This record gives sequence, structure tokens and C-alpha cells, in this order.
Amino acid sequence: MPPRVSDVMTVEPLTLPLDATLYEAARIMRDEGIGDVLVTYAGRLCGVITDRDIVVRAVAESRDTSLTPLGDVCTAELTTVRPYDDTGTAARLMSEQAVRRLPVVDDEQRPVGIICIGDLAMADGQVGPLSEISKAPPNN
Repeated sequence: MPPRVSDVMTVEPLTLPLDATLYEAARIMRDEGIGDVLVTYAGRLCGVITDRDIVVRAVAESRDTSLTPLGDVCTAELTTVRPYDDTGTAARLMSEQAVRRLPVVDDEQRPVGIICIGDLAMADGQVGPLSEISKAPPNN
């Protein structure tokens, strides 16, 4: 039986409210060595913003990152998993949706974790480049 999402996810993902700015998200990503931040409204997940989103949807469009709220740029249509789902479900959803990470939410849609493709590689005990890259420290 595959492990549960809760066994391999990153707990306590970094979040920002919908009205936070792109600048705030970029600083958190830099300071924490991560590529995404979950976006919330009233504590519930409503989007995700990635470093690529900031570049492609904001900087390349000449938006002012210190004034543009996350709600203007973040991805709002999300596929999520629950902590009690198995990792096979997470892998299937990542494949079907062509995404590399999935927010993990509780039954009230509050973010409790995030699981990425590297987490799945390590959970399956895979040997190879993906699991090795996933074990490496962040490249800041």
C-alpha cells in the first residue's frame, strides 16, 4: 500500500493573503529558497503563486510588483489533495493535470501542506536523478 500524502508532504506551507503583493511573495521565495507560495482568503486556499508566475504574468507585463496583489496574478484553478490520500492518487493527479506540486488541504480547504514530484520520488524509494536532486539543499 502506498504511503499517505501526510507521510511525505512538506508541512506548514508558506502562505500569503490574496491582497499581499508580488514583491512580498518574491521576498519569501528568495528568503526561504522555495518556488511557490500558497494564497489564502480568510484562511482558505484560493490560489498559488510561483516564481515563474511572477516573471511571466507580472514582470514581463511591466506590472509594478510592489503594488500588484497576488489575486491579480496567481493561479486560482487548483487541483488539491487531502493528507489522508495515498501518494498514488497524488501522482495520478500530477500526471493528469501536468503539475509538479499539489497543495494539501484539510476538509475546510485550509492549507496544511504541499507535495511535489520530488516528494513522490523519495517516497517510492526511487534511485536516480530526481530523488538525488530532491535531497539536495536549495540552490540560492
